[in-house]
Amino acid sequence: MFGYIYVNRKELSEEDRKDYQSYYCGLCQALRKSSGVKGQVLLNYDMTFLIILLSGLYELENKEEEFFCPLHPGKKKIAYINEVTQYASDMNVLLSYHNLLDDWQDEKNYPKHVMSMMLKKDYARISRKYPRQAEAVEAYMRKLNMLEHKRETNLDAIAGLTGEMLGEIFAWKDDIWSEELHCMGFYMGKFIYLMDAYEDLEKDLRKKEYNPFESMVKNSPQDFETLSKLILTSMMSECSKSFERLPILQHASIIRNILYSGVWSKYEYVQAKKKKRRKSQ
Repeated sequence: MFGYIYVNRKELSEEDRKDYQSYYCGLCQALRKSSGVKGQVLLNYDMTFLIILLSGLYELENKEEEFFCPLHPGKKKIAYINEVTQYASDMNVLLSYHNLLDDWQDEKNYPKHVMSMMLKKDYARISRKYPRQAEAVEAYMRKLNMLEHKRETNLDAIAGLTGEMLGEIFAWKDDIWSEELHCMGFYMGKFIYLMDAYEDLEKDLRKKEYNPFESMVKNSPQDFETLSKLILTSMMSECSKSFERLPILQHASIIRNILYSGVWSKYEYVQAKKKKRRKSQ
């Protein structure tokens, strides 16, 4: 489900592009150190966003580490490492473990089952370290499976589960910022779930699999695109409002790039595919 919190690299300044890449590399290095190569395979942009958000809010000081990347040999890369890097790495593993289990249960994808088994010890270690977040993810998976099994049509109810879970992940510490961070994660989570459903809608309808948008597209086919875009926009609007209420100056331009542009990359991709298909018909 994850993989929607992208950055629009074309709109970043050279300095912001360098910073973003260095945080991304920092997350990769943290995953390697704590979980080995199998951890690096889990690397995603969602947790890179969380690192940048929390680094900016708490004004964390980065340690710059030089390293050679096997994917880009010949030139040293720079990784930014700070207090939140390991937290994001651990949350990356926590979420990925359950995603892999879910894919195994839904698709009987054996390689993903093997990967989830390889992460079992890492998951247990992280669960002991962050019991609140681990319980939030486990409760989320239980409730989500239940509502998807009963083919829930209430978008708020089912998308809100992802929101509650991601809100707990975003709230790194129990302090004066935790409520606003939780709110930001809540609406970001709802957006991610619904964006995932929007992207998969045609495939799910074809395979007769559950999709929360099924009722809407069948009852209001002419208005579906307008309504779905309005819902997605309202989720990101609330998420962005929470961000703007936080006193973040450091990396604010990168965060705004992601919130106001980057997260729409998949939506624009789906729209482009639909447009191309209409032209070919």
